[in-house]
Amino acid sequence: MPGRKIPLVNNEFYHVFNKGVASLPTFTNEKEYLRAIEAMDYYRNSNIPLKFTKFSNLSLKEKTKNLNKLDEQSNRLVLIVSYCFMPNHFHFLLKQVVDGGISKFVSNFTNSYTRYFNTKNQRTGHLFQGKFKSVRIESEEQLLHVSRYIHLNPYTAYIIKNLKALEKYPYSSFPEYISMVSAGITDKEIVLSNFKNKLEYKNFVFDNSNYQRELSTIKDHLLE
Repeated sequence: MPGRKIPLVNNEFYHVFNKGVASLPTFTNEKEYLRAIEAMDYYRNSNIPLKFTKFSNLSLKEKTKNLNKLDEQSNRLVLIVSYCFMPNHFHFLLKQVVDGGISKFVSNFTNSYTRYFNTKNQRTGHLFQGKFKSVRIESEEQLLHVSRYIHLNPYTAYIIKNLKALEKYPYSSFPEYISMVSAGITDKEIVLSNFKNKLEYKNFVFDNSNYQRELSTIKDHLLE
């Protein structure tokens, strides 16, 4: 199997994304979205003690205990800087921590979620399109813009109607970025450290919202 055109290097950042086979839906309801987020949170770790199927059947108390233990060990495959799940694709902004970390994380996540989705929906075969796509982040400015691009995705694609709804979109890291809650999945300070406060970051995202929507519309028209 040929290697990647873009090597995945430790301590570098990457925009990682993939979509459903033939653009078919991959996340169709709240339960599926939440399953994907839980799997993402779990599989960012190395040396996981249980298969995710067994972990997902634990009580909330036992799940929390296992996740806290993984957090204490700090054995990460990747740092998740930001993420967004959409009806037929996903976006991650990741920092690779160990050799092969991104590939192992994405493989574990997509394989686990595909098994769940196929069983639940009585289907077989691949759910996502081949190898995931990755773009290396080459500057601090690009890191900020990619984070903004990822967080604006639901608005850009008209999944939600307005920016107020974007603040509460539950399947991305944006609410985590702008809330006062410190706990969460993402290592958001990698991005937020470039801003005076969370409000300034929110304004940074919102200020580009209509422009990003217009670009997306133009692109769609050109492909018709």
